[in-house]
Amino acid sequence: MKCFYCGHEDTKVVDSRPSEDGKSIRRRRECLECTKRFTTYESVEIMPVLVMKSDGRREPFDRVKIKKGILLAVEKIGISLELIDKMVDSIHKKIANSLIQEISSDKIGDYVLAELRNVSAVAYIRFASVYRKFTDVESFMEELKSLPKDK
Repeated sequence: MKCFYCGHEDTKVVDSRPSEDGKSIRRRRECLECTKRFTTYESVEIMPVLVMKSDGRREPFDRVKIKKGILLAVEKIGISLELIDKMVDSIHKKIANSLIQEISSDKIGDYVLAELRNVSAVAYIRFASVYRKFTDVESFMEELKSLPKDK
């Protein structure tokens, strides 16, 4: 880190602690050349993710939309909000860990289906019926057959 005062390239960290908001690290540094001290803040750079919609539009990724979709799928099934939040967190982590800046809405839908498949066959089919846009009974039945028998 360059010294704020003299521009020397070597500094040492004297003290390090979380900032008041807990979202960054506050560091006191001392220049090895002029011995003056200064404070820096280090935080995670969050890259925005854009969702590519099927009609070609792009919009910012929104966790709330995923949660709404899951809530509609699990309506009247008795799935706890805690479990729904865990599913949304899992999907968000997959997207964030992929380090991509654009993701298709279809890929997000696949992530939601994978989470619902492990929780409830009924919720899975509800979501799939909207997401996959079944046009006939045969394709709907094929989706039903793909589900494990024990759920």
